Amino acid sequence: MVKDISKDTKTRMEKVVEDFRHKLTSVRTGRASTNLLDNVTVEAYGAQMPLNQVGTLNAPDATMLTIQPFDPTLINTIEKAIRSSDLGLNPGNDGKLIRIPIPPLTEERRKHMVKNVHEMAEDHKTAVRNIRRDENDKLKKALKDKLISEDEERGGLDEVQKLTDQFIARISDLSKHKEDEILKV
Repeated sequence: MVKDISKDTKTRMEKVVEDFRHKLTSVRTGRASTNLLDNVTVEAYGAQMPLNQVGTLNAPDATMLTIQPFDPTLINTIEKAIRSSDLGLNPGNDGKLIRIPIPPLTEERRKHMVKNVHEMAEDHKTAVRNIRRDENDKLKKALKDKLISEDEERGGLDEVQKLTDQFIARISDLSKHKEDEILKV
């Protein structure tokens, strides 16, 4: 019973860390990356679609992104979606290809992005703590229902706390690494 709870805790916490890692890829670091556009959706064919499903994204160099729409009639819609995103990008098109120059980050913009990374990290740490609370409740219920002994419960609570500390440290490390990446000029 305690092993199952511990295994479940670890799996759920790993998903939180993986989600955080994925969200960090969409944070700009000063170099052009197609991951920057992961959260941009376009109104196409009566539905909201991710940008990578309506065109081919490329990063030909460190300061430019290009999008080759599969359907040339969507070019203005794609441009509008990028402009209205909170990325602060200004795309231009030649009728066939959308070019998005990636401007160098200002000091103010870098600090704002670091603040966003900290907020994301805190949200994910909270998610890990919520998992700890859920799993601790399961252990306490199991003890109350006499499915496990007090010693097993104490051991389980200690194990859940160790996992919580471990995963919060991983989130902090990822956050620190991304912060260093953003602030590096």
